[in-house]
Amino acid sequence: MSWEAIFDPEEKRKELQRIEEESLEPGFWEDQKRATAFMQKKARLEAQVGLYDGLKEEVEEAELLLSLAEEENDTETIREVAERLAAIAKKVRRMELEQILGSEEDVKNAIVSIHPGAGGTEAQDWAQMLMRMYMRWAEAHGYRVEVIDYLAGEEAGIKSVTFTVEGEYAHGYLKAERGVHRLVRISPFDAARRRHTSFASVFVYPEVAEDIEIEIRDDEVRVDTFRASGAGGQHVNKTDSAVRITHIPTGIVVSCQNERSQHKNRATAMKILKARLYELKKKEEEERLSHLHREKQDIAWGSQIRSYVLHPYRLVKDHRTGVELGDVDSVLDGNIDPFIEAYLTGKRQGQ
Repeated sequence: MSWEAIFDPEEKRKELQRIEEESLEPGFWEDQKRATAFMQKKARLEAQVGLYDGLKEEVEEAELLLSLAEEENDTETIREVAERLAAIAKKVRRMELEQILGSEEDVKNAIVSIHPGAGGTEAQDWAQMLMRMYMRWAEAHGYRVEVIDYLAGEEAGIKSVTFTVEGEYAHGYLKAERGVHRLVRISPFDAARRRHTSFASVFVYPEVAEDIEIEIRDDEVRVDTFRASGAGGQHVNKTDSAVRITHIPTGIVVSCQNERSQHKNRATAMKILKARLYELKKKEEEERLSHLHREKQDIAWGSQIRSYVLHPYRLVKDHRTGVELGDVDSVLDGNIDPFIEAYLTGKRQGQ
């Protein structure tokens, strides 16, 4: 195992030292925005160095234990060491991925929006299955999920959903899921038991800081209020607490109905709009706006990033990386790490 190929601890320690020295300079704490960013970076570096040191110690202990076990032909201890090393390898893999996720946006919380493609109830049910998949993934990784906007389908599934995934590197990991997802199965809504193909789009944005410089003028937005239609008890149907904001220049529409307070819903909707505009601005700067438009328009055959086949065989295949998994139920239950890891590794290698 080449630790240096994954993590350069000495360089990280030097960077920590530079931050420490800079924090002692006159006037450093007067710029709260800069100081906060520095302290957040320092905390991440300290966590990374601490993890590295801990893993190195674990490996050394495992090697010593393995040497003793082999001398005594202790097969039970050898199996125990093998389990330890497997757990260490998993942590190292996680550390390696977090070195790939190097941008400021990668560390942030994620805002996820899911929309079904054409196909009515069948596609809406598929969109809800994807929502559950991501929520189970987030739960398994210790992330906090909050549903911001939820529009139920007329018979089953959802017409749209937006939720936040809160925790370090949530956006970095989930950005790998952005795109069109395709499902092939025998439809539970078809009395003739025919095979159907459904599509749903997943959009992922980084949650932006409150002080990010995104200008939104009052004359650029239209604010509508309405009665919430999702879960939330009796109160949601009594007042026009839900808020929908339309950004007229771009046509972006965001809504929030998870709070009883119209004021809170408006603040959350503006926060999401800010994130959407920030992402749009970033895409323009990277000259990839046309790709984003294509993703939004082609929620159909040929544009999918991943296919989930339940009939006539069972397989999930990622079309960007070629990774395939036969345990479809496990994937739909949130086991999407192999796809995310392959995508991030491939991006680093320029595939």
